[in-house]
Formats: sequence, C-alpha cells, structure tokens
Amino acid sequence: MREYIFKFRFVFLLLVASSAKVSAQSFKFLIPDQAIVQYAGSIGYFSGGVGYELFGNKKGNLDLLYGFVPGSKGGVLNIATAKFGYKPWAIKLKEWGKIYPFNPAIFATYTFHKELSFKFPSGQYAHDYYYWSEALRPHLAFSSEIELDAKKLLKNTGIRAIGLYIEANTNDFYLINYLQNTSALTVTDIFQLGIGMRVKF
Repeated sequence: MREYIFKFRFVFLLLVASSAKVSAQSFKFLIPDQAIVQYAGSIGYFSGGVGYELFGNKKGNLDLLYGFVPGSKGGVLNIATAKFGYKPWAIKLKEWGKIYPFNPAIFATYTFHKELSFKFPSGQYAHDYYYWSEALRPHLAFSSEIELDAKKLLKNTGIRAIGLYIEANTNDFYLINYLQNTSALTVTDIFQLGIGMRVKF
C-alpha cells in the first residue's frame, strides 16, 4: 500500500511540475520586450512604461505608459496611455543601427483627475451638447526613430537595441477644431511634440 501511495505522490508531483511549467510558458507573452521613457507629447510631462513587439516581423508595437504632470506645469495630472504603432520602413545604417523614418501610430489617453470624467454630467448639460470625453482622448501620431544595435555597442548587457525617437501627435478635439477654423489655425497649432527612448531586451 505504501508503495502505491509513494507512486501516486510521485506522479502527482510530476503533473504539478509540468503544469506549472506549461502555465509559465503560456504567460510568457506578458513579459515586455522594451522599457520606454518619454518627455512631453500629450501623455505627461514625463512618462514611462513598457512595450511589446508585435507580429512575426516585429514591425508592430504595443506600448503601455504612465505619465505625470506636476503642479508647477499646469496642475497635477496622472495619465494612462495605450499606444499601437507600426514601422513600415527601415533604413539600415551599416552594421550598427537602423532608421525608421515614418511610423504611424494611434493611441488613447485617460487622465485621472477629480474634475475630469469620462462623460460630461447629463444633468448639467443637454444631451450630446459636448460630444467629446473630458478624460479620454484618442490620438493620431507619427514618429521617426533611430535604433542603435546594443549587441555591438554595449556587449554583455542583455540589451538588444536602444531607440531614440521624436513623435508628433494630435487628438480628435484638436482635429475637429482645426477643420472648423482653418482660417485661424494652422496644422502646427494642433500637433504636440514628444521625445523618447526605447530600450529593447
């Protein structure tokens, strides 16, 4: 009887260990490929987060960021951002890097603040009087990035590449105002700039 109990325990432990390994592998996709920091660009005075490379060709990116605006820069704001970007073209710089000249992206920001809500109060304003959200903003963006091959420049660090980028973005509110006031606004009035760094592991 003891022999059967021992065998049962052994088989049970093997099953638990193998299922734990399978479980760990199935959640491997949650581990980010990149760390990102950015200055300005509609997602906070400073922001940081993680990124995931998408598709087999790794031309897509999903970035999740948290941004902060201090009180001295217009009021304390906490901003969450989800961004999807695509890099359709790459220009190789010999063996040490690449340039991604034109990278379209879309992203959404949500600003956490007691005076900003997802919808305007219906009791205070007529239905659909304000068509936009106070806190949620969809954006359209374009960036250019230079990527350095860290495997050659920073050996044995575990870093694959370092990207430096500049991004211009606008949102739905700015675009609609521009289309309604083209005589008073220019395209440069509705775009915001941000600069950032992307570290790939």
